[in-house]
Amino acid sequence: MDQSPDIERLTSRPQFLAAAKGVSEARGAVVVQRLDRRDDDPTIRLGFTATRKVGGSVVRNRAKRRLREAARALAPQFGRPGSDYVFIARMGTVDRPWDRLLDDVKSALTRLATPRSKPSTPSTTPTPPAPAGQDS
Repeated sequence: MDQSPDIERLTSRPQFLAAAKGVSEARGAVVVQRLDRRDDDPTIRLGFTATRKVGGSVVRNRAKRRLREAARALAPQFGRPGSDYVFIARMGTVDRPWDRLLDDVKSALTRLATPRSKPSTPSTTPTPPAPAGQDS
């Protein structure tokens, strides 16, 4: 039987600031930040935010409601246990078609779940520097 991890909410500013120090992924109408808590608690914690750039309070609240619903549907399946996620609304979050918003959240969660490889280190041997000035 597949047991999905518990889901809780991030509630305090320090929790949001800690998640901002983790990795983030921007997809379409959403930015998702992920912090691996590195504790033995498998609970997934979720937080939602929208800046005033997104719009007035009515628009911001609607954007956060849409993100909460998308995260509720997708986080148990695509989130990593023991992680904190912060979903940040972008300008198009409110107007984005629902299936596109779900795709944005799903692809961001999937990308954050896969460990990042070190940038461009295909081999373990260092490449020698190119010889300088051989035009004489």
